[in-house]
Amino acid sequence: MKKVLIFAISMIMLLAVIVPVTACAETASFSISAKEAVLMSEDGQVLFEHNATEKRPIASMTKIMTLLCTYDAIDSGKISLEDDVVASQRAASMGGSQVFLDANCTYKLENLIKSIVVCSANDSCVAVAEHVSGSVESFVSTMNNKAKELGLVATHFENCTGLPAVSQFSCAKDVGVMLSKLIKHPHYFTCAKIWMEDFVHPSGRVTGMTNTNKLVRFYDGCDGGKTGYTSEAQHCLAATAKRGDTRVIAVVVGAPDSKTRFKEVSDMFNYAFANYESKVYLDGKSKIDNVYVSGGKQDSVEVVAEGKLVSFGKKGNADCQVEVELPESVKAPVKQGDVVGTATLKDGQGNVVAQVNLLAKNDVNAKTYWDYLKDLVANG
Repeated sequence: MKKVLIFAISMIMLLAVIVPVTACAETASFSISAKEAVLMSEDGQVLFEHNATEKRPIASMTKIMTLLCTYDAIDSGKISLEDDVVASQRAASMGGSQVFLDANCTYKLENLIKSIVVCSANDSCVAVAEHVSGSVESFVSTMNNKAKELGLVATHFENCTGLPAVSQFSCAKDVGVMLSKLIKHPHYFTCAKIWMEDFVHPSGRVTGMTNTNKLVRFYDGCDGGKTGYTSEAQHCLAATAKRGDTRVIAVVVGAPDSKTRFKEVSDMFNYAFANYESKVYLDGKSKIDNVYVSGGKQDSVEVVAEGKLVSFGKKGNADCQVEVELPESVKAPVKQGDVVGTATLKDGQGNVVAQVNLLAKNDVNAKTYWDYLKDLVANG
């Protein structure tokens, strides 16, 4: 049984057709002086780009991949945020941005991650890399493997900090992809939104941390990102902002000064929020339908969406609709979370925009012999 469901008011929305859109600097309402720039949606649609795939040093934006690989290790169960991490002499001797770790002292992994996100601590990067992979070199190998897995087109790592290295490079577009993956980890935002906080060492000594991404304080909706600077890379920034249901990512590489990188990312954000939108057609709270359960203790099971159906595109451009495909019935027993159908979002031309599984909301046990006997008695 195939149904097209129009979900009350939420379904009567004008949404953009999902197609990659690339603006050029001449037609966009802003200008870019950085060597590279890219503006993209959360799902990777490019809205604007400028030399976005040229290989360049990206300085501390390298730490986006460091964090991503660390969160991957947490998700896999290899490590935990509560782990104790002993800072090696190598970690404690790192230069550049740091929280001045004490060699051979023990720190919580969660606090080290926070220091990387907030104040770009090189010493914490090395300590975390050694904890995750046993050595920095092994961890960097993991970073490069992750780059290949993500299909990055112009990225190679030689270290986990972003300090200058001859063969280390990336590009604006690859950085945007890395950030889009990093922000899928909820814990990242608990750190990224911090403006100022003290980093307390085991001895009681305190290092003050201030977020290097000023936009988390000064741009409405910005809740994450990573800065970078070396004389070779110049001023870099990758950031993300969300207003309502719409999240976008902007990256600049090689801006002439710090003020410019923040302005140009802000300008791209302004352009995105003025011209594009995300609309949620379906989520876990949407009422879908009930499916008859053959041989079940209950006659039917409620169906819910596994995730959201979201359309992103230019404001007021086209209609989308949700098609729900469900069977006439399912056979008991049914377990909560069993896949019973699909919901597909299609644009005005019938192209598939997104699709999610439809799941059983609750268990439905199979009838027993006694249940059937009771039914017979009840029905005379």
